[in-house]
Amino acid sequence: MLADLLAFDAHDLDVESGDELGYRRDGISESVLRRLRRGQYAIRDEIDLHGMTQDEARAALGAFLAEAMLHDRRCVRVIHGKGRGSGHRGPVLKSAVNRWLRRHAAVAAFCSARRNDGGTGALYVLLSR
Repeated sequence: MLADLLAFDAHDLDVESGDELGYRRDGISESVLRRLRRGQYAIRDEIDLHGMTQDEARAALGAFLAEAMLHDRRCVRVIHGKGRGSGHRGPVLKSAVNRWLRRHAAVAAFCSARRNDGGTGALYVLLSR
């Protein structure tokens, strides 16, 4: 646990409002991430974290992902917002969701959504089978 807290990952750095996010776990091919970016997986559910505190968002996201796994919803959308309402702090939830998803065992890959699905204010998340 202490090692996890002290471990530094370049992706833990804060992200900017317009930054596109992308991640794939070891063993997941680049073609899977490419199909995810193109929106070629059916979105089975979504959660909107707008207006939540980090603690509320973390709990809601954890429960949402557990429910999605339970019901075999392989691809979901997470709306975190672009962080324009966060002022000088930047996109607080966007940065936090980026960190949380990278560490969640059920997450195989994620990327910023296409413009019509929220663009850089939302993510497509592909869950492991």
